[in-house]
Amino acid sequence: MAYHAPVSDIAFTMRHVAGFDRAVEDGLYGDLSVDLAETILEEAGRFAADVIAPLNREGDKYGVTLVDGIITTAPGWKEAYTAWTEAGWNALPGPVDFGGQGLPTLLNSACVEMWNSASMAFGIGPILTMGAIEALVAHGTDDLRARYLEKLVSGTWTATMNLTEPQAGSDLAAIRSRAEPVGDGTYRIRGQKIFITYGEHDLTDNIVHLVLARLPDAPAGTRGISLFLVPKFLPDGARNDLRCAGIEHKLGIHGSPTCTMVFGDHEGAIGWLLGEENRGLNCMFTMMNNARLAVGLQGVAIAERAYQQALAYAKERRQGRAPGAAGDGTSPIVDYPDVQRNLLTMKALTAASRAICYMTAAAIDRAHREPGEASRRRAQERASLLTPVAKAFSTDVGVEVASIGVQVHGGMGYVEETGAAQHLRDARIAPIYEGTNGIQAIDLVMRKLPLSGGDTVRAQIAAMRTTVTRLMKEGTPLFGNTAPRLRDAVESLDRATGHLLKLVLANVPTEALAGATPYLRLFALAQGGAALADAALAANRMMGEGDSDPAQGSRIALCRFFAENIAVGARGLEDQILSGAGFVQDAAVALAR
Repeated sequence: MAYHAPVSDIAFTMRHVAGFDRAVEDGLYGDLSVDLAETILEEAGRFAADVIAPLNREGDKYGVTLVDGIITTAPGWKEAYTAWTEAGWNALPGPVDFGGQGLPTLLNSACVEMWNSASMAFGIGPILTMGAIEALVAHGTDDLRARYLEKLVSGTWTATMNLTEPQAGSDLAAIRSRAEPVGDGTYRIRGQKIFITYGEHDLTDNIVHLVLARLPDAPAGTRGISLFLVPKFLPDGARNDLRCAGIEHKLGIHGSPTCTMVFGDHEGAIGWLLGEENRGLNCMFTMMNNARLAVGLQGVAIAERAYQQALAYAKERRQGRAPGAAGDGTSPIVDYPDVQRNLLTMKALTAASRAICYMTAAAIDRAHREPGEASRRRAQERASLLTPVAKAFSTDVGVEVASIGVQVHGGMGYVEETGAAQHLRDARIAPIYEGTNGIQAIDLVMRKLPLSGGDTVRAQIAAMRTTVTRLMKEGTPLFGNTAPRLRDAVESLDRATGHLLKLVLANVPTEALAGATPYLRLFALAQGGAALADAALAANRMMGEGDSDPAQGSRIALCRFFAENIAVGARGLEDQILSGAGFVQDAAVALAR
């Protein structure tokens, strides 16, 4: 099924939920105007739909091939990537001094969503390159920046992150890769890394690997990890001592080569230190917010694609007669209330996760662009608070929505011909990589709630309450019980937050950790509902001003559906956190049987 970029919904969310218009008014985005941003979105949507999306199915069926250490991507993949970079899309957020356009994270995030809706296997590659650019800008020497940034910003070369090892997984303290200083400013890297996305491919002439490794005298644990830049080809054109030893046979994103990389079969791969010795994780965390946000956007992207396909199928597929059907013949299944509920759930979850991701992107922009140090710090803490929610909730939503999409297709969803199954297969990796969603929940509760003594999360909850107060003043019956339902969700979040903060600040982690995952979901339901309410309030105002676009009424209806059918789960999550989490350890005895 063809993909249609939802540019109108994307632009509306940017402007009326994430605060794009206000950022333009505040002068944070330079000469960028609302009109220019919308033009960029239209062009990105066209490229995603016309060039990338038609390759998605081919990439899934063909996958990649590895012969004698050389990977070949699916037919059309290289040509699409070349056209994409020549159009300047890779350079969109890049630093101006190195050929980038310096455009906001918020605008690039909207484009990232569209690239990944068109093909998640295609879209994941540039995400890694953009992250490496951030690390190089922040921690590279002048020489390394001059040598590599322009090529990476343009997309002429790509980049990877080499973290995971077979024995380590998410526990980076257990990595064994070694880096020996040579004495001339370079290091010899030896070790093996697994699950390296686009670790080898035929899209570009060179690949720049960012590799975590230990120096000979490094302290144990994460305090002894350093970060190195290790190119496939050295500055003199010689091939570095690294290779792709194998490709993973994966559940999904088949068009993306996921590699086992071996460094140092012979004299050792030559690399250069990024940042300080034994401070590699600090360097990696420079790019972590954007990288985790990008994965969250993949969840939004897959959800959007799955929803579009399910809706189109439900309108075409005829079966039986729906209640109240007029005339002769069978009804399209979209007329059945249960199918409608499924489709509304898909659309509402997608819209809520998009809103949270865009709000996170806007906070990242303010953390970099606000003129005052105190304002930048507050924005950075807000971005840090929202990032694990954006990553985990949105990727969970991607899986949930893709699964519902299969259900809407019925038996046809369980066979590969319709493509519905591919969305579910592709979506399943996103809750796992870039820090599993359990890790995101732990990060939210243990590290982000205590920011500024809890003031950061309290400010976020206060903003949700402000939205609820505005809802309470709306007299239109179109909102139904939206205000009281969202009020209940926000109050559940507030009580659960106070409970967990007390445990964390008192250094009683076990119960807090047991409640972390339901807390993240609770946070997302309250925040997502408030974000959809902001959109609905803006739509209601526009309707009052004479805007006849039917999309405005749809936004109000979608907000109401979310509040009355999805956000109502907040109370059960609160109970789970306040009274159920403490029993998790006691109940663990059941796992032995």
